[in-house]
Amino acid sequence: MSVYLVRHAKAGSRSEFDGDDRDRPLTNSGRRQAEELARRLAAVAPSTIVSSPYARCVQTVEPLAVAADLEIRTSELLGELGSEHASVGQSVMKLIDTLPDGAVLCSHGDVIPAIINALQDGGLNIRGDANWQKASVWVLERIDGRFDTATAWPPPNVD
Repeated sequence: MSVYLVRHAKAGSRSEFDGDDRDRPLTNSGRRQAEELARRLAAVAPSTIVSSPYARCVQTVEPLAVAADLEIRTSELLGELGSEHASVGQSVMKLIDTLPDGAVLCSHGDVIPAIINALQDGGLNIRGDANWQKASVWVLERIDGRFDTATAWPPPNVD
């Protein structure tokens, strides 16, 4: 069974956004990526959606939530790591371990590699090329309660 780990879609430039970074929204291109991700992920019949509370992450999974008729649950555990948190903590790994099959998570470009690296330390094997681009999806395959393999889907091409 699978868990889907989504990097948020394209957002506006951090340096050009005047406001709290948590509120930085998706660009028009990012919204198109979110729509395409919804089409891709609706096909796998997601069981639950958990997102970083940052606007760009929530906006990335909103079209999926509508398509799948699911509520978006937010978790600060999926927020950006920042300098005060150099690695993914045990609480994030516990969250991932307790998710039901078919769960979709949306997070950031620093969190997702940290999760994948932590899972690799536990024996996760990566099939194919790693992809860390915005709107990419990691498919984490779980066998007997343990994450066994991961495959990265490239982001949708919407430009």
